[in-house]
Amino acid sequence: MGSILSILSIIVVLLVFTFYIDGDIGVVIIAFMIFAPLVSAFFAWYGRKRVKVTFDCDGYVKKNNTLTVNVNVEKIGFFPLGIVEIKLAASEVFSPVDKLYKLSVISGDRKSFSVDIQANTGGNGEIAVTSVRSCGFLGYFGCKASCQLPPPKSVGVIPEIPDIKASSKLFRSIADSVMTSDEESSDTAMTFSLNTAPGYEHREYVEGDPLKRVNWKLSAKKGIMMVRLDEAVSSVQPVVALDLFRGGKVNAAEAVLVEERIICSAFALIAMLVKQGIASTVVYYGADGSVVSESVDNPEYPPQLLLKVLAAKVERDRRIRIDAASACSCVIASTDCSADLSSIISAFEDKENVSLIGASVYSKNETDCKMWYLDGDNNFKLV
Repeated sequence: MGSILSILSIIVVLLVFTFYIDGDIGVVIIAFMIFAPLVSAFFAWYGRKRVKVTFDCDGYVKKNNTLTVNVNVEKIGFFPLGIVEIKLAASEVFSPVDKLYKLSVISGDRKSFSVDIQANTGGNGEIAVTSVRSCGFLGYFGCKASCQLPPPKSVGVIPEIPDIKASSKLFRSIADSVMTSDEESSDTAMTFSLNTAPGYEHREYVEGDPLKRVNWKLSAKKGIMMVRLDEAVSSVQPVVALDLFRGGKVNAAEAVLVEERIICSAFALIAMLVKQGIASTVVYYGADGSVVSESVDNPEYPPQLLLKVLAAKVERDRRIRIDAASACSCVIASTDCSADLSSIISAFEDKENVSLIGASVYSKNETDCKMWYLDGDNNFKLV
């Protein structure tokens, strides 16, 4: 509307100038004002095939920091482009990008500019170029560029993972399940060793060994840390499954807040487990869309695993799949603990050892399992 009023005001000024001030010069100016837009429109139409836009940015950014996006506009051939109009878009974990960016590519073959976008919520985000238009040298007319738009870029926004307390009831219940399973595994291993070789074999601890395999009694006697070689650690590892389920009708802006909370709660638990010497198996969706199951037995690994989780786009109506049905304990951190989660829980032999993590005290739980949430003091509490 503003551009139309501007054009009308220019026409009125030209008519006044032509009929009341200087007719000859006024006719020349009017002719130019008609000719110039036509030439600009031709530039816009012809330039739509002669522009290429690319952009790049970092793959990760910390929450509450800014992500710098560098946009490059390249002219194809010698013909001048005039003004190029570009529109960017950012997904819900970022601040909205609602500005049109215009730059002139009349001189030179390449122009660049940068855009800073605020990262507001932890999770996986996306930056994309949604529109490229050739607007001639006046910028009045625009033609959609026929070039292929650059593919969107996935960006992980890294949230701050809280430190939970070892006195948390959820952590203690998992530790008790692991110790019970460990004792059963030890009894079985000892029975087996009576028929083969006496007792366990040990060696001195080296950096990188899982603390779960340390024989603390023997270590205290010898004065050095000793680890067991024949303990089946995988059989007693608890499972932590990340179920970032987003329903088809759920508002994306609201969903990312819940997903961030679940990610933070799950990784707070994972970090505490490994810090206390309990290795765990983490199940999540990878960037390629496949279910990944990884063992976390090193205190330095959870931050690296977090980056892998943040690299995966959340797909709508997709539940996590868990194959480790014989785990001693399982915690499913889910954004939606509705009744259809029961089909996943039913795969476990001992359903009493399955717990859920919800986003808050107000999260609904339509299953028969206990549900926990991380409160403001970083303690897991029952809903």
